[in-house]
Amino acid sequence: MELIEAIKTRRSVRSYKDEPLPEQTVRELLEAATWAPSSMNNQPWAFVVVQDRNYMKDLSDRAKKFLLERMDLFGGRYRRYAGTLSDPAFNIFYNAPVLVLIYGNKEVYSYAGDCSMAALNLMLAAWGRGIGSCWIGFATGIGNTHEVKAELNVPEGYELVAPVVLGYPAGPAGKGVRGEAKIINWLK
Repeated sequence: MELIEAIKTRRSVRSYKDEPLPEQTVRELLEAATWAPSSMNNQPWAFVVVQDRNYMKDLSDRAKKFLLERMDLFGGRYRRYAGTLSDPAFNIFYNAPVLVLIYGNKEVYSYAGDCSMAALNLMLAAWGRGIGSCWIGFATGIGNTHEVKAELNVPEGYELVAPVVLGYPAGPAGKGVRGEAKIINWLK
């Protein structure tokens, strides 16, 4: 698949086959993530890979509870998801076989942007291999708690930037529509 085609056709996948990804494939995707640009080549990212479905289900349940308990702290952004988050059957990770948590070293001022670019590399590399992905914003809060960081052996000074699930899509990707680039100014 050509790069521009991958950029234009990659979509968030929210339905996955019950089929594991080979460890070597996941390692190759992580390597692709590390080729992302980073400010001053600091490469502030660190990865946690979770393939334990029981742990992912438990983390999903805790994330939903975390968000529901803090609904008002987020300025109402999550209120429209209250019903979904209250549903015991809803798994925020969409039952994907792999969860990659991209943590950034907060000592590097550009860690959030750098880790976001690593996540995009990961998702585009996955799509190029027929593997779906989805950035799971619902996992960020719980993934930054001391409890979860301790469970995952995340070093002090790291913050979760990009929780991304990976797996083989259960169906075709949706169609996306983009408008023209909004150019505020073009100085010549």
